[in-house]
Amino acid sequence: MNNNEFYERLGVDKNASQDEIKKAYRKMSKKYHPDVNKEADAEDKYKDVQEAYETLSDEQKRAAYDQYGAAGANGFGGGAGGFGGQGGFSGFSGGGGSFGGFEDIFSSFFGGGGGQVNPTAPQQGDDLQYRINLKFEEAIFGVEKEVKYNREELCHTCGGNGAKPGTQPITCQKCGGRGHIQVVRDTPLGRMSTNQTCDVCHGTGKEIKEPCTTCRGIGHEKATHTVKVTVPAGVESGQQMRLQGQGDAGVNGGPYGDLYVRFQVAASDKFERDGSEIFYKMPVEFVQAALGDEVEVPTVHGNVKLKVPAGTQTGANFRLKGKGAPKLRGGGNGDQHVIINIVTPKTLNPGQKEALQAFAKASGISVDEQKAGFFDKLKKGFE
Repeated sequence: MNNNEFYERLGVDKNASQDEIKKAYRKMSKKYHPDVNKEADAEDKYKDVQEAYETLSDEQKRAAYDQYGAAGANGFGGGAGGFGGQGGFSGFSGGGGSFGGFEDIFSSFFGGGGGQVNPTAPQQGDDLQYRINLKFEEAIFGVEKEVKYNREELCHTCGGNGAKPGTQPITCQKCGGRGHIQVVRDTPLGRMSTNQTCDVCHGTGKEIKEPCTTCRGIGHEKATHTVKVTVPAGVESGQQMRLQGQGDAGVNGGPYGDLYVRFQVAASDKFERDGSEIFYKMPVEFVQAALGDEVEVPTVHGNVKLKVPAGTQTGANFRLKGKGAPKLRGGGNGDQHVIINIVTPKTLNPGQKEALQAFAKASGISVDEQKAGFFDKLKKGFE
């Protein structure tokens, strides 16, 4: 057996965190549970998953497994030197010296179970994620959305205990309700005992003589869940909020997990946004910019009047205080920035052209007008 097989059974890599290992174990144990999966090899795969989790959920056993494989995790190293070969325990250096953690490792080899997860303890359900797409204005002002998604819920028939209505689970007679049993193995060092998940109750500590016909003894069922989400004013793309207790149902009476709602905000065809600040490019005729004018500017809060001073240049930035998006922290609104973009006309009628020529002459500017070429005239003739 290679040193990756236990990780492969759970579908994780060797760098997986304990939280990732726990989530993978829940998923795989549900998939191969003999009460749910009726395939011929389901029970064997279920036991393989239990074995992998028992080792990888214990940091000392996991370290031994990573170095020596399954033999190391079960009480002896894989090298020629018996306990770890020539290297001894040098691979398990701890804070107290070269033999740090020796007692914990030795205890786990001989059934001490240091750090072992109690399979009968209540466990919180898995967290879920959901994405809500918002229009630009919905993110600015906030909105209430109703979302529907699938999750694991407590069985509506048995209430989550897995037993047929009118019956109750009983304490497992093989493990006495502990969820694990002690297994004795013969090794080169003699007989050694380790703890393993009970193969009768599969770690629950309970036996179900008459399984619920709805959930087949699991205690959970897939269901479509609906929840209302109050989207706060001022949210942005990538931000998320946590809805407590809206995830999957827990195990062994544990609480529901949480739902993390992530927001995706559509772009506006008119405005740009940076946090609570909103930007708008305002087209202004060059005559308005030169002489000054009062223009009407759209904002997310409605149109407002803006005075454009005489001589305004392209790129000038005018601030409309409080006309931006709400601030999620601190309250109030940001500002809207109006960026001036002076528009040069592409065509001039005779009167406009004459007026501009007079302006150029009065300004002492000599303008060498470009004459239309043959192809320009030809194009104009087809218009």
